[in-house]
Formats: sequence, structure tokens, C-alpha cells
Amino acid sequence: MIGFILIVFVSLFFTGIIIRTKSLAAGRKGPGILQPLKDIIRLFRKGSVYSQTTSFIFRLAPVVYFSSVVMASLLVPFGPSRAVIGFEGDFIFFAYVLGLGKFFNIISAMDTGSSFEGMGASREALFSMFAEPAFFILMGSFALLTGFTSFYDIFNAIHLNSYTGYALGTMAALVLVLLAMIENSRMPVDDPKTHLELTMVHEVMILDNSGFDLGLILYTGYLKFAMYGALIANFFIGGLALNLALPIYLLIQFSFAVAVGLIESFMARFRMSHNAQFIFALSSVSFLIFFGVLLIMGKLN
Repeated sequence: MIGFILIVFVSLFFTGIIIRTKSLAAGRKGPGILQPLKDIIRLFRKGSVYSQTTSFIFRLAPVVYFSSVVMASLLVPFGPSRAVIGFEGDFIFFAYVLGLGKFFNIISAMDTGSSFEGMGASREALFSMFAEPAFFILMGSFALLTGFTSFYDIFNAIHLNSYTGYALGTMAALVLVLLAMIENSRMPVDDPKTHLELTMVHEVMILDNSGFDLGLILYTGYLKFAMYGALIANFFIGGLALNLALPIYLLIQFSFAVAVGLIESFMARFRMSHNAQFIFALSSVSFLIFFGVLLIMGKLN
């Protein structure tokens, strides 16, 4: 339960840290860290407006999207503490429950009848399809290394006690950072501040959402970022005592948010045609992790 509570806690500040980092990088003071949360609360107080062309799917999708991320967060442990829900093969369920939420997001965008939102939905589906192999190769490699197939057992059985182990942990963190950027449609794949429909991905999918529904979708993005940060932290705190794991966990989450802000400040957005190549290249990094695991296990001798 500690893991889920920490994910919710971090999600309240995560996007604020990103925005503040981008403001400082640009030489501006910027809004407070809690400003994104205040914006969400303001949206929660507003009613939603629905187009006559939409069906019940459009109204249901934000709730399913939010519920899918909450369910996935319940599977993420916190170092020595087990997840609320944990079982053998839970990382497979983790990936596909997130896929369910994204599926409803995609068909919700298509339900509006807008060609622009349909374009964004097709891009989201393509990028997710390319990102999925990287996650499964990554987690499958560590499952092979440890002999376990649940998040808690994998994280607690990993021993980064060699140069190869630290290299694998660093590459795994890199893959998860980039996966989080792709899943949340951030730079260099998508610019969340742009309003040009021809280059938008996630933002163009939610143009018809308003009020409470829009607030729920935006907060789900914050929660998803904190959830991926928790996965990254678990690679380095598995098995540590609680008094050591907690500050390291918070430090890694803070560093992750700052890194996202710096990437969005100093890295140009890719051309749309190059996004698929960039995302698919993550699978190559995951394959390096897989071969590193085989090297540790002595399978390549």
C-alpha cells in the first residue's frame, strides 16, 4: 500500500516540478509547483460539454483511462513493501491494463467524428505498438535473470553489485524514462504546449474533452508519470531498509521530473516521420539489456 500512496503523493508535484524546471531553464520564475494541481481542481469544478455526434464511449473513456492507470499503480511495489496487488506475471497484466485505458482513449477520439482527433488516435496507436516490445524485452530480461515474473520479486532479487549490473540498471532506467515520455506524449515525440493539430498526438486526441473529463485525463497523465518514476526507483531500492529506500525513492522521482523538464527545454522535437524510428530504437536498447543478462548468466560463453 505504501507504493501506491507514494505514487499518488508524487503525482501531485511531478508536473509542477517539470514546469518549474522549464521556467528556470528559460530564465523565468514560472508558476508554483502546485499550479498544475490547482488547474486540475478548477476543471473538476466545471461541467463537461458533449458533442451530439459522440456516444456513451466518449463519456466512459476518461473514467476507464483513469481506472486503468490506478489499477496499474496498484501493481507497483515500493522497495521492501509489497504492492497492493501482486502475483506471478503481474508485469504482463500491468502492460495490458494500460493498453485497455489507451484503447478507450483512442476510440473516444474517433467517436467524436473529427478527422484531426482520428489522426492523433492513429499516431497514438502506432507509437504504443512500437513502444510495447521494449517494455516486454526489458522486463522479460530481468525475469530471466532473477527467475521471477512479478514486480516485487524481480526488484528484490536484482543485485547491482557489478559493473555489468550497474550498466544494466542504467540502461533500464533510460528505457523507462523514454517509455514514460512516449506514453505521456512529451518531448521529443510530442510537444504538450503546441496547438498545431498537424503535429499534435495526445493533445489533439482530447480537444473535445472539457470540464471534469479533461481534468481527469490530465491528472491521469500526472499519475502515469509518477508510476513510471516508481518503476525506475524500484530498480535501485529493492531490498533496502525502509529508512534508506524512502529518501532514495523521492530523490529519484525528483531527478526524473527535473530530467523531463531539461529534455523539454533543450531538446528539439523530432520530425513526425522520425518518431517511429526513435521509438522502435528503444527495443534495440532493451536487446542490449537482454544480451547483458545472458552475459551475466554465462549463456554466451
